[in-house]
Amino acid sequence: MKLVCIGSGNVATHLSLAFKAMGADILQVWSRDVKRAGILAALTGSRATSNWSEIDLNADCYLIAVKDDAIASVAAELKEVRGIVIHTSGTTPLSILQGSGSGCGVLYPLQTFSASKAVEITKVPFCVEANSPQNLELVTALASLISPNVYPVDSAQRKILHLSAVFACNFTNHLYAIGQQLLEANGLNFDMLRPLIQETALKVQSSKPSEVQTGPAVRHDEQTLKAHKQLLEGSAEWSQIYEILSNSIKKARP
Repeated sequence: MKLVCIGSGNVATHLSLAFKAMGADILQVWSRDVKRAGILAALTGSRATSNWSEIDLNADCYLIAVKDDAIASVAAELKEVRGIVIHTSGTTPLSILQGSGSGCGVLYPLQTFSASKAVEITKVPFCVEANSPQNLELVTALASLISPNVYPVDSAQRKILHLSAVFACNFTNHLYAIGQQLLEANGLNFDMLRPLIQETALKVQSSKPSEVQTGPAVRHDEQTLKAHKQLLEGSAEWSQIYEILSNSIKKARP
């Protein structure tokens, strides 16, 4: 499998390295930032470019791993390539790639990627979609190179998955950050919260989140809720977040 990677960020890096490790031939890395393209190209033994005129037209697959807002403009540059064009977005529809390459598909990894932390790629669920049964087989085979967890998911379903992931991952991490700031402002260490965070994450591996909800809101402990709101009087934004989430928990468990 000969691939061209379009992008040089976290998703592009993790996927390119995973495919390289499984024997795929990474021909090129394209990025608007040629320096970043060069870093990933060096890691994958490929060539770096920021020039569309230099793109190899004969790869089997062109893997687009750029921010969602840039996918349409990138796809427009890949009209003449001979391989299949695939994007990795959670919310962008397959249709945005129509007319690019010999066909189009989606390979969406349902995972959070950071530059500084390795991910066990074989445990990552990959959602795949394509514009024909033949191309779906190809995208499925590509995903299966690096993970056994491959699921056919259409654009509408994938958008719901991504939204759910934002609630479960992005919003949750932001709440960790608020907790960190509250602690550090009062001379306490965030490390004290880590066991609690780990235990909460472990619970939902074997139970539904709604079944293991704890805290003052689910108990309707109004005295504690009031005391917490008083502590947050100096931050209207955090106070509003606290109230919205507490009320949502109360409604879920009246």
